[in-house]
Amino acid sequence: MSPPQAAVPLARWRDPASVFLAGPAGAPHAFWLDAGPDATDGWSWVGAGTPEPQPDRVREIECALVAPDETWSAGRFRGGWVGWLGYDPAAARAGAPIAEPEPFVPAEQWLRVDRFVAFDHAARRAWAVAPADEVAAFARDLDAEADDVSIPAVAPAPPIGLAHARRLPAEYARLIEECREAIRQGDAYQLCLTTRFWVDAAVDPVAVYRRLREMTPTHHGGFVGSGSVALASASPERFLEVDAGTVRTRPIKGTRPRGANEDEDRRLAAELRASEKERAENVMIVDLMRNDLSRVSVPGSVGVDALLEVESYAAVHQLVSTVSGSLRRGTTVGALLDAAFPAGSMTGAPKLSAMTILNRLEGAPRGIFAGCFGWVGDDGALDFAMVIRSIVMHPGGAYVGAGGGITWRSDAAAEVAEVGIKARGPLAALGATLPPGW
Repeated sequence: MSPPQAAVPLARWRDPASVFLAGPAGAPHAFWLDAGPDATDGWSWVGAGTPEPQPDRVREIECALVAPDETWSAGRFRGGWVGWLGYDPAAARAGAPIAEPEPFVPAEQWLRVDRFVAFDHAARRAWAVAPADEVAAFARDLDAEADDVSIPAVAPAPPIGLAHARRLPAEYARLIEECREAIRQGDAYQLCLTTRFWVDAAVDPVAVYRRLREMTPTHHGGFVGSGSVALASASPERFLEVDAGTVRTRPIKGTRPRGANEDEDRRLAAELRASEKERAENVMIVDLMRNDLSRVSVPGSVGVDALLEVESYAAVHQLVSTVSGSLRRGTTVGALLDAAFPAGSMTGAPKLSAMTILNRLEGAPRGIFAGCFGWVGDDGALDFAMVIRSIVMHPGGAYVGAGGGITWRSDAAAEVAEVGIKARGPLAALGATLPPGW
């Protein structure tokens, strides 16, 4: 059994970037769950871990049903696991056919974590968290580190040139029409069609993540590196959160770019809010997530807490809803994932039929893209974000996935443009640009 964790407040506020760069960035297995640069609320966590040799240990954890001990002030994550889950094994577990997996990126990776730094951005306080017999020394070492002025500037990306594309724009447009035909025939109501862009060049994962968070700041970003593979994410979408017996999901469906000026920006946000197509797409996924959460929630407890809200980020406006439920006693992390993962926002509805159609149309694995990443606590709390607006880096290359929800009223040209909007930022962080037409 692991020794009990303890938290010691640091003598002063530290920028999470300085703590990450001073230590974990050089570790072989490290993480930075990031509330964003200059965040004024939320939490960040920075540290290193060791690969979990038995991933099923994570699935066996019972989800928390009660509020944690109120004497603990260092945030909801008290130690446990940090990592990612890819799309394809989850689709297969749900009964869908999948493409041949890629050997160079593990579809599931968990780091066992018991020593890290927690940052409360609202209170501007930081804590050292470690086993009780180690935490005082850990805090002293952190307090002795140099001030934040030592953070080096983010270097521009060395230019790579055009990224490769799994599909040409015209091919993707043709697949959109096939999605619409499947919808016309009644095989689906909505389909999240995706594609991939990649580069064949070695990159510095930490430098890439620093550029990504600077270009497209968000409240649920993160970096998880393990060995020769790393995930860098500017995800705006919380997938699953478990807190004191409540499970929440916040599906995003509907996107517009930010405007070049204030008037155009307001117009685009209003256009998104009023779009019948985007609203219908979002509501369909809300219904799907209500159904998914009902499989592990107390009957009658699943509800819609927020519907069709516009949230604005550095590069895009998004249409977001919130669904929650009260978990049944004994629900494990594995049971919750089996009920809700892959996320409906990345499949479409009905989920199994959608995944089956998408496997045929996409014809290739999604990998970590369209999966999720985050933390699972020893106490059964958890917080996962979607792997979107993200970069997966591996020996000799990196890839970026992007896609969009297709409904009967989808316009192919607009959907192609939306893919380009979503992929442009992550590719720029790599030093790459979109191929022509995207």
